[in-house]
Formats: sequence, C-alpha cells, structure tokens
Amino acid sequence: MPRVAYFPDSFHEVNGVAHTSRNFEEFARRHGLPFLCIRAGDREPELLQDGSVWTLELPRGIFSFALEKDLRLDPAFLRHIPQIENVLARFQPDLIHVTGPSDVGVVGAGLALALDLPLAASWHTNLHEYAARRSEWLLHLLPRWQAEAAGQKIEEMSFAMVTKFYASADVLFAPNQDLCALLARHAAKPCLLMPRGVDAELFHPQRRTRPEDERPRVLGFVGRLSVEKNVALLATVQEQLEKAGVGDFRFMIVGHGMEETWLRQRLPGAKFTGVLRGEALARAYANMDLFVFPSHTDTFGNVVLEALASGVPAIVTPDGGPKSIVRDGLTGRVVADGSFAAAIAELLSNPAKHNAMRQAARTHAETASWDAVFEGVYRGYEGVLPHGRRAASLCDQGAVSQVE
Repeated sequence: MPRVAYFPDSFHEVNGVAHTSRNFEEFARRHGLPFLCIRAGDREPELLQDGSVWTLELPRGIFSFALEKDLRLDPAFLRHIPQIENVLARFQPDLIHVTGPSDVGVVGAGLALALDLPLAASWHTNLHEYAARRSEWLLHLLPRWQAEAAGQKIEEMSFAMVTKFYASADVLFAPNQDLCALLARHAAKPCLLMPRGVDAELFHPQRRTRPEDERPRVLGFVGRLSVEKNVALLATVQEQLEKAGVGDFRFMIVGHGMEETWLRQRLPGAKFTGVLRGEALARAYANMDLFVFPSHTDTFGNVVLEALASGVPAIVTPDGGPKSIVRDGLTGRVVADGSFAAAIAELLSNPAKHNAMRQAARTHAETASWDAVFEGVYRGYEGVLPHGRRAASLCDQGAVSQVE
C-alpha cells in the first residue's frame, strides 16, 4: 500500500475534519498501513511511532489566533518546515494528503510541490460560505441590497481563492456528489466521493436511559454554536412551536461556540451540556427524540449520521451534505427553514410514524462504515501514484480488507 503523509487542518478539536482525521489514523493503525500524520497540537514536538503509524505533533506559537473556541491558525507555522522535511525524509512517503488551506495544509501542499510528490486534497469545510456568514455582522450596517451584493461578492472571492488552492492537487475528495461536481468543474481536477462513517456500536439506541414515552420530548442539536450553523433557527422553531400550541418539548444543545450566550437567552428551558465525547455523547444522542440540524453550510454532517445510528430521526435543510444522509419521509425530513416547526410538530403528534422512522434511521446508519470510506480513498490514490509505485500498490490491493 502507498506510504501516506497526512496533514489535517485539525485533529484534537471538535469538528468534522478532526473527527474524520482521527478515524483515518485509526483505520491505518488497525490495518497496519504506513501512515504519517503531521498535525498541530499542544505537546512538545516529538516523532512517535505506534506500529505502522507515525505521528508528529507541532505546537502553534504566539502569533496564532483563534478561529473558533478550540481552533487556531498560526501564520508562522512555516518555521516547522525543517523538522517536517527531516521526518518526511525518514518516512519516505509516496504521496501527501491535505485537508484544506490551513497553516498545516499550506505547508503540506508546499512540501508536496518541493519534493515532487503527488498531492491529494480533501474538501471538508465550505470556507467560502463561512466567510460570507461571518461577515454579516458588519454588512448589516449597509442598505439591504448592498449587504446582499457584498455578501455574495465575499462568497465568490473566497470560493475562487479556495478552489485555486485545491487546483494545485492531483486528486480531490469531497463528501457529497454536488460538491464533487462543483470542485471538478472549477478546479479542473478529478474529484472522488469521500463520505463519512459512523461507529454504530458506540452510537446505539440501547444507550437511551429515558423511557420511550417520557415527556417532555427532547429536540437535540449537536455541533458548533456559530452563525454558519444557522443556530438562530432553533430559537425561531421554539417560538413557532409554542405559538402552534406545542409545548411538550425542550431542547438539548450539545457543543460550544460564539452563539451560546445568545441561544441561552432565547432558549430558557433548554439544557446546554457543553462539549460531550464518547459514551456521554452517545447517551445524549440516544436520549433525544428528534435531531434538529438547521445548517446550510455543512458538507456532510457527521452529527446527523451519529443521530441516525442512535435511532433518532433528523430534520435537516435541503442545502449541503445532510440532505444526502437523510431519506426524506423515511429517516427524517428534509425541509426549508420555514417548515422545521411544522415537520417537528407532525412527527411528535404521530407516534407510529416516529417509531418507524427511529427504526429506519438505525438501519440506514448501520450501512455506513469508516473502513468502506477509507478503502475508497486508497483506491483514489492509485490514479496519481507514479507508475512503478502504482503497480506495487495494486499487487497489495487486498491488504486493506485482509489485514486486521
């Protein structure tokens, strides 16, 4: 199998990139694949080896600044290049894989070019949409028509810059078909599907500790509490449900972010748990009755898949990746913002339909394995490996599924 040097945007944080990256490293370790993960972290720089997996964790410095509560960017991360080059010389990768134009990703892409190595790049975050959403606080000072035009321009310029970075790669990966087509068209490079998997043993309906018919019903949200997640809609949903006479519910909000204070003020009956991990997170999902995820910007929506695996139907928007996970009317609902409250009220008032969706959600999630995801990624690498290395890799093509 090819020797992969992986440069993730984030690894320890609470987001989809980090979650996918941790599972990628575990996949390589589980199957004995040669894998080097170079990432940012808090510990002192040290090269560690655990079986076939090498890790090099490098600190961000005093010039770094916060992008989120637990995510930073270091413009001076390039200072680590000599140490990274030394590790790459020892590991001898066949290709480099980056996850985006972060401080770590830019270094990885630059080294691929300098060392004449094939470069794979996976798209995980719609940075152009994030840029537009996070500019709204300033743009609202303009007249509405000017604010809309400026927001659109910010999104277009951000998309052009990001796709220019991705165009430097030899092969691209994206988590949904719409995004794959968009990237292939604008970056003029092949783009392959890289969805997400779920740990269906951890996230399981049996972790529920509430009685099935307990009231009030729990409407759940898991994720970053930020403007690009459209979390303001949760407050609107509560208001609309109460006006419609639906009062037998409460929200459970799992996560943290800049909008937490705003949400606490407008969801006085909600339970805010903060960030949860492992079994605590699995119990939280299982104790929900419906999962409410209003994001328009998620490229996939790992949390939606985790909710389905827990037997919790999901209500999502028709934008982005979550719509490709939820089967409308079977495992949840795919509706516009203005229809969230009505969809929730309909399911809460129909126990038979709700129970059928719970079972269908679990069944659907059981088909999504991380092994299948990363086996697809390794197949995608084949098209960009040098001919000699490609032939050797093809001889080992059964290794991923055979080595345990």
